[in-house]
Amino acid sequence: QVQLVESGGGSVQAGGSLRLSCRASGYIYSGSCMGWFRQAPGKEREGVAGIDTFGRIIYADSVKGRFTISRDSGKNTLYLQMNSLTPEDTAMYYCAVDRSRCTELSTGRFDYWGQGTQVTVSS
Repeated sequence: QVQLVESGGGSVQAGGSLRLSCRASGYIYSGSCMGWFRQAPGKEREGVAGIDTFGRIIYADSVKGRFTISRDSGKNTLYLQMNSLTPEDTAMYYCAVDRSRCTELSTGRFDYWGQGTQVTVSS
């Protein structure tokens, strides 16, 4: 069983930055895709970014050039550096693991989920 714990959320003004972390425990196949999703009130959960150990990285169009995903496999930790934040980035951010390599940021592909960390961006 894989457990995921996110941290690093908070409140920031527009234009600011935050760095999210996700610590994973349990066995994670080295080829697994680890990803970030977010869900704003009244909206569906959407993929933000994903990364696997084969070197594949996926970003949602809305965050390209502003967010950077990285992964420290030795520490079983996933990161999301978020720059140039806007109020539209306000959401609960979730870490997730797909037991196969990254192909798409679809919630149905991901098998394990964290509890989320809240990000609030004020204008």
